[in-house]
Amino acid sequence: MSPMKSQNVSRVVLASGVGAVLAATALLYLPEILDRDAPRPPGPAERAASAAHAGAPAALPDLVALIGDREEWLRDHPDDAPSWAVLGAAYTERGARLGDVRDLPRAERALNRSLAELPAGRGNVDAQLGLGVLAGARGDWKGAKEWGERVRKAAPRRWNTYPLLIDAYNGLGDYPAARKAMERLEELHGGAVVRGRAAQVYRDRGWREDADATALDAAALAATDAERAAAHTRLGQFAWERGEPAEALERYGTALRFVRDHAPALAGRARALAALGRTGEAQRDWRAALDRQPLPEYALEAGELAESLGLNGDAAAAYARLRSGSWASPSTEVVLGLLDADHGDPVAAVARLKAAWAKGHRSVAVADALGWALYRAGEPEQALPYARRATDEGLRSASYAYHLGEIERALGRTGPARRHLEEALRIHPSFSPLHAPRAAAALAELGAPDPDVVPEDALSEEELDRRKAAEEKEKREAEKQGEEKEMEQEGEKREEAG
Repeated sequence: MSPMKSQNVSRVVLASGVGAVLAATALLYLPEILDRDAPRPPGPAERAASAAHAGAPAALPDLVALIGDREEWLRDHPDDAPSWAVLGAAYTERGARLGDVRDLPRAERALNRSLAELPAGRGNVDAQLGLGVLAGARGDWKGAKEWGERVRKAAPRRWNTYPLLIDAYNGLGDYPAARKAMERLEELHGGAVVRGRAAQVYRDRGWREDADATALDAAALAATDAERAAAHTRLGQFAWERGEPAEALERYGTALRFVRDHAPALAGRARALAALGRTGEAQRDWRAALDRQPLPEYALEAGELAESLGLNGDAAAAYARLRSGSWASPSTEVVLGLLDADHGDPVAAVARLKAAWAKGHRSVAVADALGWALYRAGEPEQALPYARRATDEGLRSASYAYHLGEIERALGRTGPARRHLEEALRIHPSFSPLHAPRAAAALAELGAPDPDVVPEDALSEEELDRRKAAEEKEKREAEKQGEEKEMEQEGEKREEAG
């Protein structure tokens, strides 16, 4: 790479779109850097920079090349603040893409070095944005929000700040703020990445048709293989969540034709294959996904598939790996909480998730996991408000509905329990190889409702009010009759005494 090109690439700033499972991180910002008059095609580092400018995910080899380029440049130019920001953001991106927690301290050192060379007060928003993305990669949503809002205040039209803010607000459970940030992002920028973001926001609100249509837009706008893989993986995710594993399998297969080792697509294909009864192939894909991008949710799902097949040794190995590993994922606390709730110590799960809740991490995922952990720890009354919060936000999740139904069943609320268990299986009859059969068994145990008896917990609020008013009226009439009878008795006594 020529010196001019190398200096230009030092102005790249990378930011990852940190979502629920970091399924598709993206290089999000780049000033105009490419030498348009260059006679030769761009190299890998320049391709990564070009992808960043378009707001698209870079191919992993190009990202690795960009890291090597910046490391080499900084050995001779240690005072280059923009290059330190590039390197720090790229480390975060690689750590998220590969699930390698070792990259996150490297990212922090590089970003802090950038601020040391060019302080925030002198306009170094790149490093501040990089620190926000790093906080999100670690699941520190409060820190991500603070950095993101600081950058937005300094540069309100900097569009790549808003994906970070969307993730931070979602992680803190502030969904109205996340929607406003999404609206602002759409005003400032377009393209496949932004349409994909919008699709996720619609999905989170329960607007499935809008989410599907927008996800299709994102796939049509995708310009590179990495973008196309991310877009078709999203379409696979949506099909899976609708309870259509065959369509999901097709979408994930398309994604893998664009990027053959795309970890989120491999994980999605593993889920779909398991739901279709092709469990051997599903286990193969779980191994491949974990080899490519070791994320805690992949380890948990692989273990639960093994447990459902009676492969207890494989399941135990997966759970042990999950407990002992270091994970570069913002979902770590939720996944470890669910692991302990179902396969370990539910009391420890409650403590872990209550600590996350106390830090302000109040997403639907944390609410659901905390409610489930409380139920598993024998506290269904405390669990109920959290489980309701998870299902009331709009996201239609078979797993969340199942958890709520089991909690209501434990509380003797048979009407709502039956409805929510039915809802879980209606949304997705095979939502989990381990828990879907348990949902079906719980529903069968409840049995059909008695058509001649409507349980109170199955009545509408209006009917409950009518019943309450009728009961109060009956009570008043009974009290009046009692008083009249007492007066008659008193009169009879006085007559006898006279």
